Amino acid sequence: MSGGVDSAVAAARAVEAGHDVVGVHLALNRMPGTLRTGSRGCCTIEDSNDAWRACDRLGIPFYVWDFSERFKADVVDDFVAEYAAGRTPNPCMRCNERIKFAALLEKALALGFDAVCTGHYAKVIRAEDGSPELHRAADWAKDQSYVLGVLTAEQLEHCLFPLADTPSKAEVRAEAERRGLSVAKKPDSHDICFISDGDTRGWLAEQIEMEPGDIVDETGAKVGEHAGANAFTVGQRRGLRLGRPAPDGKPRFVLEVRPKDATVVVGPEKLLAVDRIRGIRLSWAGLPPAGAEAGEEFVCEAQVRAHGDPVPARARLEPGVGPGDGAGESADGVPGPVLHITLGTALRGVAPGQTVVLYQGTRVLGQATIDAARALDRVG
Repeated sequence: MSGGVDSAVAAARAVEAGHDVVGVHLALNRMPGTLRTGSRGCCTIEDSNDAWRACDRLGIPFYVWDFSERFKADVVDDFVAEYAAGRTPNPCMRCNERIKFAALLEKALALGFDAVCTGHYAKVIRAEDGSPELHRAADWAKDQSYVLGVLTAEQLEHCLFPLADTPSKAEVRAEAERRGLSVAKKPDSHDICFISDGDTRGWLAEQIEMEPGDIVDETGAKVGEHAGANAFTVGQRRGLRLGRPAPDGKPRFVLEVRPKDATVVVGPEKLLAVDRIRGIRLSWAGLPPAGAEAGEEFVCEAQVRAHGDPVPARARLEPGVGPGDGAGESADGVPGPVLHITLGTALRGVAPGQTVVLYQGTRVLGQATIDAARALDRVG
């Protein structure tokens, strides 16, 4: 229970369904006295109190489990390391993968609980063979299946998402009001939870030793200088401070970040479009598509942002490469299966480190970390 309206209503529905429910708030912030500012931040003292009040209203036990050390190691430190390597990570994916549905679920099962119930907008459906499948929620505007794409079939066996078929967030708030839950009108949290002021660049500057370097265009010509390549992300337009304008006078965007030689590559907007994605650290959210692990191409849709639109795609594993067999590796030497995705519609600003989630209709097939993406018109 985060202290928000979604988890409070999810808990209420679980109680109403007859489950024996215990409310658990995760202490992830290493500064427990931190105060919340509007919709920024989470794991604050106000959030803990709101979660407690919801449990008290529902008449269920309330506990706080301190996962702050693991959160720092598995999410915060990973976030810093990825940026230091020139990649753009999604900390929500890592938190779901390693904290909420790994550390939390492991502890819950060890204590004798059957499942972890959350306020995520997604649903688990049983296939004809009885295996669990992850699907989009009824309200696509609030759908959170993308950030749950890291869940495995084993984890899905122990997940409950009571908000799956709720038509809208407005209905959840109205239900919270009817139930007398004090969080009914509490604003949603957004941005990165451990960077409460929203200044990611400033926060990273305190975590990573920035090395100044050159900003070059797509031909390799120097067009400016920067104070640290790690503060830039693919697709960025603002804050480049270029000394030489583009020949056509149009804005330029970050095409690539190379922290090894402290170089940032910029170019015209058209070069942000990619139609080829290479993915690593693959996991399936249930059973993989037929023939996929044998290297057969399959049709799907690909989504690269939590609130992005899926686009038609085809995907395949490298021949002879399957999850866990150690074959194949990324450009940085990460072992494991390599997923090749061809997009039917080009996407802008796809960056290494982001997560690509594959769908077939409403079903989540699985996910991979983007290792490389190729621009349609870019040479080299």
